[in-house]
Order: sequence, then C-alpha cells, then structure tokens
Amino acid sequence: MSRKHLIGAALLLALAGTANATSFVVTTDTVVRGVAASTDATSDLSSSFRDSKIVQAARDDAATFVGSEGAIRGAKLESAFIHIRQQLPSLQASDAQLAQAILAL
Repeated sequence: MSRKHLIGAALLLALAGTANATSFVVTTDTVVRGVAASTDATSDLSSSFRDSKIVQAARDDAATFVGSEGAIRGAKLESAFIHIRQQLPSLQASDAQLAQAILAL
C-alpha cells in the first residue's frame, strides 16, 4: 500500500470518529434539555400547586393519562390543565409533562 493510501485511510478514520462524537454530543444535549424542561415544569408546579384542591383531585386522572401514554384524558385532569395554565401562562410544558408533575406532587 502506498503512503498516500495510508494517509487517506487515516484521514477518513479521523473524520468518521469526529462525526460519531458530534452525534453523541447532539443526542446528549437533546436528552438533557428534555429532562431540564420536565424538571422545570415539576419545580414550578410543586411550589405553586401542592395545596391546590383542583390539582390534587386530578392525581388519579394524571396517573391514567401517563399510564395510557396520553390516550385517556379525564375531566379532572383537563380541569387541572386549564387551572395551571391560567395561573402560569408563561409555563411552556406539554400535557404529558404537566401530568407527570401532578403525579410528583
């Protein structure tokens, strides 16, 4: 094998390793952001709504919602979602994140 082929092969291997590392970093960043968003929603809810009767009444519905991966939506849970979003209009959380936060209270 000539020297040019060896250098070319080494360069390709180096580039491939860099691409894999970059993919890993992007994937890790995405997962961390998702967890941070869920944690923020939980923190906001727990400090504001721990004693709310509307939110507490929605715990069973929230468990059903989470367990069914969003397929079953109870009336008490819908009421809690409306209540939470009225109290915290700047909160950027999905229904799934809110249901998980209600369960964490």
